[in-house]
Amino acid sequence: MNNFRQYEEAIALHHNGLSVKTAPVVCWDFHNEFLTSVKSFFLDLNKLDSIATKNKWVKNNWDLKNSLNDEVIIVTDSKLKIVFASHNIAKMNGYVEAEVLGKSPKMFQGEATNQITSNEIRRAILDQQPFEKTVMNYKKNGDIYACLIKGFPVFNIKGELSHYIAFEKAA
Repeated sequence: MNNFRQYEEAIALHHNGLSVKTAPVVCWDFHNEFLTSVKSFFLDLNKLDSIATKNKWVKNNWDLKNSLNDEVIIVTDSKLKIVFASHNIAKMNGYVEAEVLGKSPKMFQGEATNQITSNEIRRAILDQQPFEKTVMNYKKNGDIYACLIKGFPVFNIKGELSHYIAFEKAA
């Protein structure tokens, strides 16, 4: 143990002799960005859990924790009005949750969106079936991006349609 004490004393002596004794301010930016990301992740997870609990969703096998890291999650009510959008939507298309709440996911579509694909998605929604499609969507600034959407109807414990959930990422 004596060697460890000598080592620690040597390290302390070395650090005390340095002219710079504080961390550069730049590193705090990275730390703040990381903390903001972690906080947003847990807020999103809690919101999703709250929506699921309040509406008594049937248990499913979605890995929401990994999806929140890698994808954008959008939840709509049964009338297709957005009730939740994960924080990372801003990275994908420039919108924040407050700007999309209460609106239809069609707000991301435009002239370049393939109508055949849109109709296939609409048919799956009407039939209450899951779907996986790539659509051309629009960012807030007007740029076009390919978006892979995996959509699922969500049912409550009574078997009634409650919501739709979509896992999206830029393709």
